[in-house]
Amino acid sequence: MKLNNQGLKDTAAWERAGYSLPKFDREKVAKETKDAPFWIHFGAGNLFRAYQSNVVQNLLNKGILDRGLIVAEGYDYEIVEKMNRPHDDYSILVTLKSDGTVEKTVVGSILESLALDSENNEDFGRLKDIFAKDSLQMASFTITEKGYSLANAKGETLPDISFDFEHGPIKPKSYMGKVAALLYARYQSGEKPIAMVSMDNCSHNGDKLFHAIESFASNWYKHGLVEQEFVDYIHNKNKVAFPWTMIDKITPRPDASIETILREDGVEQLEPVITSKHTYVAPFVNAEECEYLVIEDTFPNGRPKLEEGGLMFADRETVDKVEKMKVCTCLNPLHTTLAVFGCILGYHKISDEMKDPELKKLVEAIGYVEGLPVVVDPGIIDPKEFIDTVLNIRIPNPFMPDTPQRIATDTSQKLAIRFGKTICAYQSSDQLNVSDLKLIPLVYAGWLRYLMAFDDNGQPFDLSPDPLIDEVRPYVDEIKFGDTVTAEQLSPVLKNTKIFGVDLFEVGIADRVVSYLNELIANKGAIRETLKKYVEQQ
Repeated sequence: MKLNNQGLKDTAAWERAGYSLPKFDREKVAKETKDAPFWIHFGAGNLFRAYQSNVVQNLLNKGILDRGLIVAEGYDYEIVEKMNRPHDDYSILVTLKSDGTVEKTVVGSILESLALDSENNEDFGRLKDIFAKDSLQMASFTITEKGYSLANAKGETLPDISFDFEHGPIKPKSYMGKVAALLYARYQSGEKPIAMVSMDNCSHNGDKLFHAIESFASNWYKHGLVEQEFVDYIHNKNKVAFPWTMIDKITPRPDASIETILREDGVEQLEPVITSKHTYVAPFVNAEECEYLVIEDTFPNGRPKLEEGGLMFADRETVDKVEKMKVCTCLNPLHTTLAVFGCILGYHKISDEMKDPELKKLVEAIGYVEGLPVVVDPGIIDPKEFIDTVLNIRIPNPFMPDTPQRIATDTSQKLAIRFGKTICAYQSSDQLNVSDLKLIPLVYAGWLRYLMAFDDNGQPFDLSPDPLIDEVRPYVDEIKFGDTVTAEQLSPVLKNTKIFGVDLFEVGIADRVVSYLNELIANKGAIRETLKKYVEQQ
């Protein structure tokens, strides 16, 4: 059983092994897609292969769509050369269900894969042809938030960006420069409309994409390399839209245990590829069963009925509410809580933490008791049902190999959004008071305890990367079991609004955080004792 056109001719063998196969005429759909593409996606990674491409396959199977997807890879061309093309753009989606079962699907909705490489005349020329097509309705992106960055951490414009600003759209070097060049090709073909849809997991992602593209258009005009009309085209929402989206689906790195399952089924040539850029890519992807994609419904050239595939379309305000619901209340704060306490209690899988009675009660109380009263209901997703799914299906999923150590990365950059927004909501409420919050301050104290870098038994562990470690660790570095810490000692940290989202003294919870911290460092086993004490009170 080989994952390519020839190998999939033996449909009976695949079906006997329990695989769902494409049910559409792939050869016909490939021709229609090439002649009249409607959707091109940038970023050939696991999320796209597990989510968007599967949605399109389901719609092709139902006859709702008659064309598939084209994917362009702009960061690591070897993905196209060594994975997509050898497998004729097929991949296997293994859905990891919370009941311990798996679903196996051969996904064939990607009909063409290209390198976003301006030095590759054939592929880049084809991309320009695609962008000149009247039929093209959407270009979407999963390239990570860094993909839209034009400057380094110091605010200095990156070298490739500077080069592209000065040399124009002929042979750009940077990712966003190449995308801007393709939009320029669409402008030149008659100012044709299109939606440029970031589907990356970052707030107000459409704005990030717009500002990147607009920077190229403006700089090219300033250097006399494009017309003012191209800048106007980018700014005209009736021509080029940059919708906001909220996406949520966990697609971990392809797991060896899943590869074993597929091999035992008889699937051949499953060897992963590690590219020269250290990208790990395999012929299969493994992903959780839950998925959410909410898109601002702004498509100047129209769009197909993707809602028939489970995608949700709404206005910008609703997309923003869904984003805040997820990030500030219903998912991300619970993940961060488990990450912090998971590291200092010696856990190495998030799913295992949900078998811990104290940790389970802790995240339930933070979600349902402290978070839910101030969440803004977006209307299209019920917040309580979302938390129900997170706590009962998503996080406990035994197949999901996510670790507290990974989620603990950059925690200093996350606390303000994931907990500070809830504190601010309590401050502005007529019915609630910040003093009602008992467990969010415990997470803050837990993070300070985590920074001491020894576990509940006194054994050292490695802290996850964080840009503020060197700034905040000195305040807790010398603390030992049995010490007593004062709010004054920690005041520079507790007053840091960039970390916590609020000045903990001003909102009246600094003393509570310090009191909790003293309980957490009282002796070996104090973390467990403190958790039991406070979760039982909820």
